[in-house]
Amino acid sequence: MKTLFKIILIFLIVFGFNKKVFSEEKIKIGLIVPLSGEYQKIGKSIVKSIRLAVNKINDPRIIILPKNTKSSPEESLKVSKELYEEGVKIIIGPVFNTSISYLGELEDVTFLSFTNKVKNNPKNVISSGVNAVSQINTIKKFQKLNGLERTVFLIPNVEFKKEIEAAISKTKIELKDKFIYDVDPTLLTAQIEKLTRYPQRKQNLIDEITRLENSNETNKKSKIENLKKRDTIGGINFDSVIIADFDESLKSVATSLLYTDVSSKRITYICLNQWFDKTLLKETSLQPIYFPSINKKNYEEFTIEYKDNYNDYPNQISFLSYDLVGLVYYLIYKNDFNIDEKIFYKKNKFKGKIGIFEINKNKISHILNFYVAENNNFRKIFWFF
Repeated sequence: MKTLFKIILIFLIVFGFNKKVFSEEKIKIGLIVPLSGEYQKIGKSIVKSIRLAVNKINDPRIIILPKNTKSSPEESLKVSKELYEEGVKIIIGPVFNTSISYLGELEDVTFLSFTNKVKNNPKNVISSGVNAVSQINTIKKFQKLNGLERTVFLIPNVEFKKEIEAAISKTKIELKDKFIYDVDPTLLTAQIEKLTRYPQRKQNLIDEITRLENSNETNKKSKIENLKKRDTIGGINFDSVIIADFDESLKSVATSLLYTDVSSKRITYICLNQWFDKTLLKETSLQPIYFPSINKKNYEEFTIEYKDNYNDYPNQISFLSYDLVGLVYYLIYKNDFNIDEKIFYKKNKFKGKIGIFEINKNKISHILNFYVAENNNFRKIFWFF
């Protein structure tokens, strides 16, 4: 009952209270995104989403001050200094992790970056994206519910590997093993063959067929015919895999597993947040495949609202930006409309459209739902909101 009351209260605070009882001082929120160049479409979509959020909150004191980063670390710092001189203490952005390099210079400003990378960030930069820790914590619950005790974590040998390994350490997820693989398709299959003991299992099949052919066993002909329909003989020493990859690379890993006779019917395939990539539904041979993610229903409703207003489709980052405005407003409200960096140090929860934001000690994590892609549909397995 207390939880329900809190959720209703948050909704009323962010989307319904008459704010005239409070101070008339303007609530200035900076926004630094690319508004020109290669990534301007992302930045402009974020601006539109934030406009929707501000309209929903309906507090005339909110002023959003957008600045163009030009996707440059130097320009990000320059425009942030301009915002600071205008009295801004909280800035939403930047979009890319490469743009946060110099923002530590502005110690009195808190940045809510859109990135999901948390390692080596300046102390005043909070990553608000759906990070690896949040996703792995959700996977841990799925492991427990399904009795998965021998999970192998498959990690691509790319920069993101550091984030995954740090998240594995922090969450203390129970694993049988970690396996680092090369993203080069010409090397990948051989590496997966090693993981699955494919050559040995293939040889087991050949040896058994040879043994039967040289034996006097009854029904050996039918046994041999059945064996020839198989690819391997012999078990594998894991019951599930977590594939820390996306798009075509994810499909390449799963295809290599299939090639080595380790299908999703034999073990449980799990991956990270795929943002309901519909191409997964076409890959029936990889299904079922499970993943943690945001609130699908809210994402679809937001997409419709955005399309109705702008005759265009939002990107994933713009969906997050909608929530960040509500989050900042809620925390400022809780702090009696005093705007300072301390609001992100206090332990708080905020129910946004993405899901539940947990704020504590200048960090943001997300409580996520869990889904499966199967039978041309994304089905919810368990949920928190």
